[in-house]
Amino acid sequence: MHHESGIGHIGGNLSSLDAMLFLHTQAMEKDDLFILSKGHSAGALYVTLWAAGQLADDDLATFHKDNTNLPGHPVGGWHPGIRFSTGSLGHGLGLAAGAGMARRLQKNNAPVYCLMSDGEWNEGSNWEAALFIAHHNLHRVTILIDRNDLQGFGRTGDVANMEPFGGKFSAFGFDVLEIDGHDPRELHKALAQQDGLPKTIIMRTVKGHGVSFMENKMEWHYLPMTKEQYRQAVDEVERA
Repeated sequence: MHHESGIGHIGGNLSSLDAMLFLHTQAMEKDDLFILSKGHSAGALYVTLWAAGQLADDDLATFHKDNTNLPGHPVGGWHPGIRFSTGSLGHGLGLAAGAGMARRLQKNNAPVYCLMSDGEWNEGSNWEAALFIAHHNLHRVTILIDRNDLQGFGRTGDVANMEPFGGKFSAFGFDVLEIDGHDPRELHKALAQQDGLPKTIIMRTVKGHGVSFMENKMEWHYLPMTKEQYRQAVDEVERA
């Protein structure tokens, strides 16, 4: 999809793909709500919905083309798995907080999952939303953070050091777990743990996971692939 469309944002798709696949094909039920706050990983969401039988091959073939429903950032309102338009970083968690409160008032106990990037926490609006979630103990809201330690213009620790990252959530009143974000067994265990608090799952991931020349390289936040790189990537994924 990305190669045919000539666009990038591949690295962050690959770092978050395992979590999205597990959530949509193993963990989530019909009434659960998923919000992809890091909207630039839309490609991973579309492939995940395809794997879950909610999108067809013909849908994926329109990715990032004229008149498509599948642009480079998700557009909400046309598909039950894409409720909101996202991509403006720092926006998704506020939506999750509002949805979590609305569900509480409606006595709807279905969970709300918000998948975010680590660099996205440079946005102050996220901390405001986290404060709201913790203050109201919206324990059915789970924040999943794709922590690959890279963002568009550098390493997250160099752009704005957020340590102690997990400790900040603990101080707010969240249950905090740190896992291997590419291991579905660890994600399953983390999601199953319930202690009556809103939860933050920090998923240790690798940007460009599974493609040797992309792994842990900042440039794959944005770059599209050449033909040669595409062939190598396909070959590596097929041999894995």
